[in-house]
Amino acid sequence: MVMDPALKRRATRFVLLTVLIYSMGFGIIMPVLPDLIRHLAHVDAAEAARIGAWIGATYGLFQILLMPAVGNLGDRFGRRPIFLLSLFAFGFDFLLMGLAPNIGWLFVGRAIAGGLGAVFGPANAAMADMSTPEERAASFGKVGAAFGLGFIFGPVIGGLLGDFGPRVPFYVAGAMAIANGVYGWLVFPETMPEEKRRPFEWKRANPLGAFASMGRVPGIVPVVMIYFLWSLAGNVYPASWSFFAPIQYGWSSGMVGVSLGLVGVSMAIFQALVIRRFIARFGERRTAYIGMMFGIASYLVVAFVPNATVILVLLLVNGFSGMVAPALNAVMSQRAPASQQGELQGLIGSLSALSLMIGQFAYNYSLASFTDSDAPLRFPGTPYLLAACVGLSALIGLSQLRRRALPEAVADV
Repeated sequence: MVMDPALKRRATRFVLLTVLIYSMGFGIIMPVLPDLIRHLAHVDAAEAARIGAWIGATYGLFQILLMPAVGNLGDRFGRRPIFLLSLFAFGFDFLLMGLAPNIGWLFVGRAIAGGLGAVFGPANAAMADMSTPEERAASFGKVGAAFGLGFIFGPVIGGLLGDFGPRVPFYVAGAMAIANGVYGWLVFPETMPEEKRRPFEWKRANPLGAFASMGRVPGIVPVVMIYFLWSLAGNVYPASWSFFAPIQYGWSSGMVGVSLGLVGVSMAIFQALVIRRFIARFGERRTAYIGMMFGIASYLVVAFVPNATVILVLLLVNGFSGMVAPALNAVMSQRAPASQQGELQGLIGSLSALSLMIGQFAYNYSLASFTDSDAPLRFPGTPYLLAACVGLSALIGLSQLRRRALPEAVADV
């Protein structure tokens, strides 16, 4: 830890508030994004899912390209300026999408958000700055809990606001993000001490360079690849749920919002209250095992059980699978030196974005292919069957990962 207790509490509160508002904004637009796509492009639900895949892929592409640079800039100049830049870009993205006169502007907005507006990398880097290695799983769990809490309210609010038009939720999300950026400008202190900073290097500020740099840290790369596979599986929900649920269950945007709110309740409970106890009892590795096994089982239930009541109950315990990412992130963060925490989180963000981009195409195109009017076989659960297969590969990879003692200290690279 690098801060006195008062500054640490203030910084932690702001980081968690920011993630809360980020997830609320993200959740607010999810129920209405399909409606806005259909309105701007004049297409049916299946074609909207295909366009949604390309919009999501645009976000992912710019995250892949720029997140390592953002992480490296945080290691050079500190977390505060990078964090604030992300917040204002995030708000601008939503306002731009709300004002979009045609479908092309949705792509522009997602490009801005992907390149500059993703707050999770800076948020996790700031939490790593303020935590001992032993505390990091719990700290990342708090970030996940804040995200889950925002997901309780965001989709529900978005579904209700959608009754006033598909653009209104975008205006509300943008205003919240910009207001939070102004608040952060006033109260958020720097979390990274000057002596821990390192020079910015272009060769490390890209996905391949960041991967090569982190590859020199013992034990990082195998866990990164497992994290990537699990992210690819988990991205079935943000990629396809808003398109899948109306097709499978006939839900309105309001009901989609309620269902996503249940996911938020589960994530908030598990990541705020459960993950700390699981890690204390089982350790990070076994906690990830438990979460993966539940996640794979839940994907199969969604794929093959078309009963909406069963699915709503399942979403309430979905937080088990949400424990995987904080547990794996903690394992990686414990291995990385303090001067590379931003670079690590940038690499993780870039690979998560790659998984989202792949998932947008794999899940939404499979959904469209098996629900189109001329589909040879109607099976809306196809995306979740694919997610189960990818999740199983991550579980197998984790089971094959050789146990190694965590180094007590890692020298700066």
